[in-house]
Amino acid sequence: MDIIDKHIVAIDLGTSKTAITVAKVNGNDVQIIYYKETPSSGIRYSSVFNVMHVTEVLRRAIREAEEQLGIKITQAVVGMPKFPVRQETSNGEIRDRGEDADITAEDITFLKSLAEDSYPLMNPEKEAIYGAVAQSFSDGENFQIIENDIIGMTSDVLEGHFKIFIGKKSDLRRIDQVMSKVGITGTKKYFTADTTAKAVLTPSEMENGVALIDFGAGCTSVAIYQDNIMRHYASIPFGGKNITEDIKSESQISERLAENIKLGFGACMPEKLQSMGEKILHIRSNSTEPDMKLPVKYLSEIITARVEEIMMAILYEIHHSGFADSLRSGIVITGGCAQMANLGNFIYDISGYRVRTGYALNLFSHSGCEGLSETSATTSLGLLLAAKDDMGNCAQGDDFETVEPGRGNDPFDFFNETAASAAASDVRQDDPESAEALAQDDQAGDARTGNEKEDEVVQTTIFREDEIEKIEVVKKPKKKNPFKIIWTKFSEQAESLYNNVNQSLDE
Repeated sequence: MDIIDKHIVAIDLGTSKTAITVAKVNGNDVQIIYYKETPSSGIRYSSVFNVMHVTEVLRRAIREAEEQLGIKITQAVVGMPKFPVRQETSNGEIRDRGEDADITAEDITFLKSLAEDSYPLMNPEKEAIYGAVAQSFSDGENFQIIENDIIGMTSDVLEGHFKIFIGKKSDLRRIDQVMSKVGITGTKKYFTADTTAKAVLTPSEMENGVALIDFGAGCTSVAIYQDNIMRHYASIPFGGKNITEDIKSESQISERLAENIKLGFGACMPEKLQSMGEKILHIRSNSTEPDMKLPVKYLSEIITARVEEIMMAILYEIHHSGFADSLRSGIVITGGCAQMANLGNFIYDISGYRVRTGYALNLFSHSGCEGLSETSATTSLGLLLAAKDDMGNCAQGDDFETVEPGRGNDPFDFFNETAASAAASDVRQDDPESAEALAQDDQAGDARTGNEKEDEVVQTTIFREDEIEKIEVVKKPKKKNPFKIIWTKFSEQAESLYNNVNQSLDE
């Protein structure tokens, strides 16, 4: 292997998944050679909650990556928690520089560190500064100068205005504990709101004004950009996991099965489901309890109610930022829940902003690593982008191998796969024959759905670690739906919701 190559390892500790990404770097060329997601344990709201549980999951994931690539991982870059994080303003100033002294990038870096170090935290024992973003600069005569313009100017005075992002020190300490237990000695942490945006947003979007919504499992965040600068950040402790809990509660099924149903059949806007809205999920019980029948349209109503609640809180944050009228590029939504069917149309209907789904820009080469084309991978790719020039070699060993290409990268192949994709991801890893048989069964089932009769049943089997649960999909009977809708759409003002959220957090 060429001695100039180095390797970067990025770890995304998410609420629902732990992702490990390994990339080979040669100059400006970054080739991703490994990416794998593993179900998380011990993480809440994107923060480490149980060190032992997180350590066990991460240790297994690291060992699997090392065995496949023939390496020893010694360092990594890790994302900081997305919630709770608050933002404050801070200023920095350097005087008596000399009238003919050029302003350099090093001066900007020093001024940024000065603003961070001088900011008076309310509780230094419990709080930590996650990052700082320059908003504007001044040379004492001219104001509101952006970073690219002020570098190269000459001035005796340099002033900077920054947004400071503050989170819990204990969350960072628990990340360090996990890394120490798995044997990673060098860890660099990044505030992922900024790193993810640079991996997803186009330069024109960041310049003209855009809100990036990261719809994750444990929390949902929004970062607003204008003039290529992050102007506002906020997050709330609600996400895709809350949707799964709603489905679990309403259907009285396991959380694992509720997650698979959400992935296979979840969608917003039940009135626009067309033929899929006529389906009913028959969930067979493995106990003495009667089988459960869940109409897909009712499932969509459950999901839509929770999504509306989350998005109304995010829209309140956008309004509160003062940039609501400046988002000429609208909204970009990324994260694990961003690929939910009809989500973009639903956000457009309640906000009026144009919406696109945020996949990672084509910034890296890769060898067909499965999952990289999905919105759940954008955090990991943002970490790699940030660490490309900022990190040393993260691994030891010369036996790097390229992973085999994965399945197709079409992120919108949604209802064609239905439960098949969810089931295939849930097959036991040590049973490849079961996985192959399941894929064949699901393909055969998909072929039948196009020509099924009114009473014909199409069956899909979902393999789980400890049991087998079956879902049968049939056309909705013509008689009146016996299910009573007990969820109602969110109808209160966004500000009232926001106040309720803050009050519950204070309690």
